[in-house]
This record gives sequence, structure tokens and C-alpha cells, in this order.
Amino acid sequence: MKKIVLASGNKKKLLELQSLLSGFALEVIPQSQFAIPDAVEDGLTFVENAIIKARHATKLSGLPAIADDSGIAVNALAGAPGIYSARYACKNGVGEQGDDAANNRFLLETLCDVPEEKRGAQFHCVLVFMRHAEDPVPLVFHGVWSGNILFSPRGKNGFGYDPLFWVPTHQCSSAELDKEEKNRISHRGQAMQALLEQLRSDA
Repeated sequence: MKKIVLASGNKKKLLELQSLLSGFALEVIPQSQFAIPDAVEDGLTFVENAIIKARHATKLSGLPAIADDSGIAVNALAGAPGIYSARYACKNGVGEQGDDAANNRFLLETLCDVPEEKRGAQFHCVLVFMRHAEDPVPLVFHGVWSGNILFSPRGKNGFGYDPLFWVPTHQCSSAELDKEEKNRISHRGQAMQALLEQLRSDA
């Protein structure tokens, strides 16, 4: 069974990625088992940050690595919070990095005067598979999930901005979807399915 390092320090994201990979013949090892610290995400795009994280993990573990960089882009905010989604409130002097509740509150406050028809948004996920630290052609996959920002949170599932993300196709928030359905249709699910198809074809 092939061993792959998951380059993520986000426990909820890690669980979601492991769930998506569970049907594949891979031994998925979180980078924490190698005592690998989080990479410095100083890229300006989801693609750059995902590559930075994958290269960091594979260099320190000696194993192939999968890294994800994801976030939400709100049309009315010119694509913000984007790559700063996990630290949106903190970056603006409110709460701490990774504080989902603070991020959600800050987003709602920022959009308080934006009407329903202008609250379009997209979840983005870029997944990178890097075979080794010097891999010149890492595999890169991009998933996009379109919806709208609600006026108040709904649902108890998921994490991050899920309670605020309205899914028009299912007439509910992302946080009201069960895990299996979310994994099937989400930005991360789309990117992971594309990655798995590529890994199967390379096997």
C-alpha cells in the first residue's frame, strides 16, 4: 500500500480529506506524525500555497505529499477573503487565526448592506500531489463550488464558512448537507475525484 503524507494542520480538513481518500489503496499519514510544522503560506494564490505546503511536507517526510489550499471568494468583495479565508477576521483585527465563528461573524458584518441577489460566492479548492520535493510537474487540480452567502448561519455540519454557504442545487446550506453528499459535490470533493482518477491512471 502506497504511503502519502497529507500536508495539513487543520484537523477538520484532515478528516474530510481522509474520508475522501478512504476508498483508495493508500496509507494516508498526516504530517503531524512526522512532527512537520505548518509551512509558511506566503503565496498569493491557492495554487502557490498548495504547492508550498506539498513541497514542504514531502521534503521533510521523504514521501509523496498531497496538499490542499482552499477558501471562499465572495463576488461583492472582489474575491475576498480568498486565500485569507482561515484568517479573515484575525487579519482584520478580530479573533484568532482559524476561528470559524469569528470569520463567519466578520463576513456577515462586511456584507450587511449587500442584497441577496449580489451575495454570490464560490468555494475554491486546489489540490496538489507532489511525488518528491524536486518534482518539476506536480499534479494540480482545482474544484469550484458556486452558491450564495446567507444572512445568518444554518446547519451544524461541516466547518469554516459552511453554515453561511447556500447551495442552490440542494436548497440548503453546506452545513445542512450530510458528509457523503458534501464530499460528492463540494469544491474539495471535485478536486479530490480528479486527483484520484489521475492516480488510478498512473497506477
